[in-house]
Amino acid sequence: MAHFSRVEYATVPDSGVKEAARSVAVRAVQYDGRLKDLDTKLRESLSNFRAIEGTVKDALVELNKTQQRADIVLETDTPRLREELEKSLVMLQDLSYRLPRIRSRVANIQHAYDSGRMKAQQLVHDLMWLNTDFHERWRIIIFTSSAPVSWRWKLIMRLLFGVTVVTVLWIIWAAIGGAYRAHRQRLLWGERLMS
Repeated sequence: MAHFSRVEYATVPDSGVKEAARSVAVRAVQYDGRLKDLDTKLRESLSNFRAIEGTVKDALVELNKTQQRADIVLETDTPRLREELEKSLVMLQDLSYRLPRIRSRVANIQHAYDSGRMKAQQLVHDLMWLNTDFHERWRIIIFTSSAPVSWRWKLIMRLLFGVTVVTVLWIIWAAIGGAYRAHRQRLLWGERLMS
């Protein structure tokens, strides 16, 4: 580094000093502007910090209140909920004991209902059978297998019908045979027959 002497200061022209002063003034203005921008940013950041601090304090207050409420609920409601849970468990055990008996009773009721329904349907069918005409019942018993009577009754009716048919056919055969003999011997026709 070189040391300047007094002589050198005296020999510096005025234009250089003015130029240096102007340069220093420009830098001072730039620094002042930067300082003002920095000051504005700091004020804005401080304002934002204060707003955030207020929000955080409010959140902490709410969090503390919520914590206090939760503690109160834990102290008061938890024992009550445990008691209700224990009662519910006792009731569930009782129901698990009683449920099979209830199911068996329901099954018995269902069986009785089905039995009663079947009996009612059978009674309706029997009443319809009894309300049919005698000739219709007779025809159904003899010629179909769907008659609601016993097999003995069907057998008796079919035997009686068979005997009746055989008897009627025998009588018709005898009548035709007699008529043929009479015609052959001309007993009823001709002169003796009235016109």
